[in-house]
Amino acid sequence: MDIINYGIIGCGMMGQEHLRNIALLEGARVAAIYEPDEIMANAAKAIAPNAQLCASLDELLTRDDLDCLLVASPNHCHVDALEQIADTNPLPLLMEKPLYTHPVDIARVEAIAGSYASPIWVAMEYRYMPPIQTLIDEVQRATGGVKMLTIREHRFPFLPKVGDWNRFNRNTGGTLVEKCCHFFDLMRLILRSDPVRISASAGQEVNHLDETYGGEVPDIWDSGYVMIDFANGARAMLELCMYAEGARYQEEISAVGPHGKIEAFVPGPGRFWPTHLGVPPVAQVIVSPRHPKGPQAVEIPVDPTLLDAGDHNGSTFYQHVKFLDLVRKGGVPEVTLGDGAWAVRMGMAAQNSARTQSVVATF
Repeated sequence: MDIINYGIIGCGMMGQEHLRNIALLEGARVAAIYEPDEIMANAAKAIAPNAQLCASLDELLTRDDLDCLLVASPNHCHVDALEQIADTNPLPLLMEKPLYTHPVDIARVEAIAGSYASPIWVAMEYRYMPPIQTLIDEVQRATGGVKMLTIREHRFPFLPKVGDWNRFNRNTGGTLVEKCCHFFDLMRLILRSDPVRISASAGQEVNHLDETYGGEVPDIWDSGYVMIDFANGARAMLELCMYAEGARYQEEISAVGPHGKIEAFVPGPGRFWPTHLGVPPVAQVIVSPRHPKGPQAVEIPVDPTLLDAGDHNGSTFYQHVKFLDLVRKGGVPEVTLGDGAWAVRMGMAAQNSARTQSVVATF
């Protein structure tokens, strides 16, 4: 296939980031878009002017010129779209996170996983942020095997979305699913193990409390701590604060083992950088051996074109490069349906722990 034709389902903020990054790929184009919101559809058309806007998902799925699909619709629409795709045109699929938003949905996902004829890749962009990718590549050498892993995200509040869907847990799956499934995925990937116990303290403390939609006050959480024990004996902790947009780095990851420590520091999106703080910092990775030379810091620059194409430190582009290679050559996705399901289960367990003030050990 000389040119890979994408069909895009959902073109809100994240869908438009995908459009900008697909435009940077060699040998790929967006051929069709389904976006029911007129404003978002027009914005998508401005980014991908040669794409055909479809009036329904059925219309998009019955086209015969598509090579792969991307779902970037609101969270609570993911499983419905997945089922319709599986029944109509099961092409190679890049499915945005979270994979599902309600515990009963896992049975629907598992039913599809057993019969879907093409690869399904769950979009976990944080794996492909260059500083985090460097940490993943070097973590075993630097630490001698991770015993403690800490992930900290201090960032801006949830942004406005179409219909304000992301202000309510029923649509998002909850903050520890919607926002933090990325981090739970990274924990399993870095530690090479699955969780056995989760405890959490989290809630809505600052954000959106003065907002109402249809007479409802948002119930989406904005901060918390999560502690996790893994089957291999490692421990991990997540710290999330979504009213800390003045932070120097948005993500900080620290992994420590018997040989030393490795850290990754990821700046937030440039458009949110506080101008009074001057030039945004460059992403970096620091390795700190226990004994000999002391810390060694390496800056991890990202192509400015990729930074301009989205809010995820270039990772959306690098993810698409790998997905495009999968579409061309076949094989197994780097992020499977099983990975996506684990990330959601961990987020839901953490939310259950925080609500009940108890330790959760059932997944």
